[in-house]
Amino acid sequence: MPVVANSIKFGTDGWRGVIGDEFTFERLALVAPAAAKVLYDTYFPTVGSRTIVVGYDRRFMAEDFARVVANTVAAIGFDVLLSETYAPTPAFSWAAKQLNALGALVITASHNPGRYLGLKVKGAFGGSVPPEVTKEIEALLSQELPPATTPGKQENFNPWPSYTQALKGKVDIAKIRGAIASGKLTLFADVMHGAAAGGLAKLLTEQVKEINSERDPLFGGGAPEPLPKYLSRLFEIIKSHQESDSSGLTVGLVFDGDCDRIAAVDGEANFLSSQILIPILIDHLTRRRNFQGEIVKTVSGSDLIPRVAALHNLSVFETPVGYKYIADRMLAAQVLLGGEESGGIGYGSHIPERDALLSALYVLEAIVESGLDLGEYYRQLQEKTGFNSAYDRIDLPLASMEVRSRLLQQLQTQPLTEIAGKTVIDCQTIDGYKFRLEDNSWLMIRFSGTEPVLRLYCEAPTLEQVHQTLAWAKQWAG
Repeated sequence: MPVVANSIKFGTDGWRGVIGDEFTFERLALVAPAAAKVLYDTYFPTVGSRTIVVGYDRRFMAEDFARVVANTVAAIGFDVLLSETYAPTPAFSWAAKQLNALGALVITASHNPGRYLGLKVKGAFGGSVPPEVTKEIEALLSQELPPATTPGKQENFNPWPSYTQALKGKVDIAKIRGAIASGKLTLFADVMHGAAAGGLAKLLTEQVKEINSERDPLFGGGAPEPLPKYLSRLFEIIKSHQESDSSGLTVGLVFDGDCDRIAAVDGEANFLSSQILIPILIDHLTRRRNFQGEIVKTVSGSDLIPRVAALHNLSVFETPVGYKYIADRMLAAQVLLGGEESGGIGYGSHIPERDALLSALYVLEAIVESGLDLGEYYRQLQEKTGFNSAYDRIDLPLASMEVRSRLLQQLQTQPLTEIAGKTVIDCQTIDGYKFRLEDNSWLMIRFSGTEPVLRLYCEAPTLEQVHQTLAWAKQWAG
């Protein structure tokens, strides 16, 4: 058992592995009780409850793995609320807080390809548990937890009604529905075969044009990640729509596999990552909803974010990459919005958790109330701030963990002073190495903690410069 336990490691948001290899019923039956015990030790003094919420997404056998979680957690004496259907991960975070539970255990591998599954651990407060909690779970894996004299109760529940009701109360639903019904706004939603399926229809109207709605554990041969390379069908549909009817505004919204990340496509079929959506949301929520509070961004976030925050006299707090760090800050300060470049955005008015459906509603409200296409909204913010930029990120597989170690040592002992012909003027090491260059562009080099992968991020005045810098970084990595 210790050998198995030692091979189970939690990453930036949970434990994941290939189904049938790292991720098995046997291993899950080891991890789930340990997670429940640590949730109890951590949150029982606050909530006084012994209930654990168990949920899942639409991946291969996800409901079967969820039943293993429910059974093993109940066997050591915890009461279990097991979802009767798939739902977004933030719906289970909401349920944990609203139902006064110790937390939630969610079977999902988020945006990973179909061969993966995983377990996310959510705290009683309604968000990802901090790193010290996952470390405690890992430490407990080598111990066998005895079954309880009296097993806990198991009940089924539907997470959707309470969750959608909560979201509806945060936006002007009537105004958004009216814009769609009148033809002023055409909404396409790419749910990428994931847990967002049916979500916008529950919130808005049956007139939502949803694509990739059917369950497909192989995700069309790709991954349920809101990136341009997986969105060719959505791009084609929006272009075709604009050719046949360009009278109103058009938007495409994209959700990852467990519906905690979002991206968008504007009326001209341009991809808009959260690097673009976050500044738009800050502007909308401040100007039209009079929201106040700190803006929390990860170190990989766009430089436009602090510039838009400055327009509204909002302070900015920067964290390492990983939404759990944002959640920590949301619990400690008055936060308006916390967002990461990979698509996760959460709000101080909700729970300290990224929530793609709530982000979708706020994006729709911003379009309807401004009367602007998302691309035009973004261009206006660039003009107001006097800041134009392009951004891209690539994940570069390395030959081995030894190559990873060599590159890391090289960065530590031979600091880069020039990148792609530009002088390095500053290096930030809050998470990886973020090099600020003389033209105020930046390159960030960050290593995966669990696999030989190098993550390269760059923002520069033009897309051509971004690609030149990333090409230089790939060559440097050899």
